[in-house]
Amino acid sequence: MSIISYMEPDIDGKLHEECGVFGMYDLDGGEVASTIYYGLFALQHRGQESCGIAVSDTCGPKGSVNAYKGMGLCNEVFTPETLESLHGDLGVGHVRYSTAGSSSRENAQPLVLNYIKGTLALAHNGNLVNAPELRRELAYTGAIFQTTIDSELIAYYIARERIGSRNVQEAVVRAMKRLSGAYSLVIMSPRKLIGARDPFGFKPLCIGKKDNAYILTSETCALATIGAEFIRDVEPGEVVTITRDGLHSDRSMCFADPEKQARCVFEYIYFARPDTVFDGVSVYHSRILAGRCLAKDSPVDADLVVGVPESGNAAALGYALESGIPYGTAFVKNTYVGRTFIKPKQSNRVSSVRVKLNVLKEAVEGKRVIMIDDSIVRGTTSHQIVRMLREAGAAEVHVMVSAPPFLHPCYFGTDIPSEEQLIAHDKTIDEICMLLGADSLSYLRMERLYEMAGGLPICTACFSGDYPIAPPTEDIRGDYVR
Repeated sequence: MSIISYMEPDIDGKLHEECGVFGMYDLDGGEVASTIYYGLFALQHRGQESCGIAVSDTCGPKGSVNAYKGMGLCNEVFTPETLESLHGDLGVGHVRYSTAGSSSRENAQPLVLNYIKGTLALAHNGNLVNAPELRRELAYTGAIFQTTIDSELIAYYIARERIGSRNVQEAVVRAMKRLSGAYSLVIMSPRKLIGARDPFGFKPLCIGKKDNAYILTSETCALATIGAEFIRDVEPGEVVTITRDGLHSDRSMCFADPEKQARCVFEYIYFARPDTVFDGVSVYHSRILAGRCLAKDSPVDADLVVGVPESGNAAALGYALESGIPYGTAFVKNTYVGRTFIKPKQSNRVSSVRVKLNVLKEAVEGKRVIMIDDSIVRGTTSHQIVRMLREAGAAEVHVMVSAPPFLHPCYFGTDIPSEEQLIAHDKTIDEICMLLGADSLSYLRMERLYEMAGGLPICTACFSGDYPIAPPTEDIRGDYVR
């Protein structure tokens, strides 16, 4: 286990997702912990603060759950010996980045709950906007909380509803009627694996199968990693249950309104891995399309198109394909720098951007460069990257952004900060361009987002202020790690 002296969550200046979830039930009784580990490894980009796995043996003592979780990356938390000790044919896993609730081991997931009907293990991706209200209600009825995250509230409400329900999946449906916000859930009961997606479909969740084992996970890339077959996406508002008899879905329990669906558009722009397909739309294709749209809407005469790794690369390729300007590589990324690193002394301070990225001088010297990134949040990182290109000899630097300007915070599981911290909130594009030190600056047009999502209903609140659910009147985003 590596020793981490300092946590710098914004080392790359990017936005971060709350987490990724993975669940597996091997109907032939095979061990699932190692496969869940590799599934989480494929989802590591969705959360790098903590991770965990909880497993159960459906042929063993009912309600016995073996769990292990900790702070850090998957390969830091789990060892071969740890995985071998997690015996069971049913399990759930989680990788986390905190957008609500502090970064600490007690907030790591999956959460394991012992209650009068047995046990539950729950992994959650998303944020509830009515979390303060739910927490007060539970507190006044005697609930004692072990964490500061809204995922624990979901687990409590499922456990409470289970007392008067015929089965756990019915309890999940009843609990969902109390929840407001974004959530994709993977839940393990002693003999069942359950997946649930909020009625708006904010966060992704899909179903896969490998041999005689079923999988529920955030992204299709995790299925490909373990050699599983993609079956379909869990639909917004749907609850699916996997038992010894196979996969079941009672569509009468699906209470979503198709007219009000609101998938997070940032899955296509940045969060998801490019080899993921989200609700039938290829993320890679979406990013290529964004670049093509930028080339059509914001043409610039230049010598080279480059992307800021990693999510800017596909958009840069799309721009090059559409414009005919050569696509190239300008940045070398240090892949061994995660979200943690040792803080240098004040006398020897190194820019976190330079720790992670270096510029290929030979590629950019004397050239007019179009630099494509997925977003500009505060602008400090983009400013440093532009300066690095100029120091390497770039004659011109034109910044293109494959998203519209960020103007509003997000309450659904993305760590977009308050409006005052967003560079675009009170500045014009020309003013931002000047602060970045670029020769020009262009953003993706709002209407292009719907093309990127294949015409599916999407949430654009962080750009437009049009929230699909009324924003909370209380701060629900807790102790951001910044």
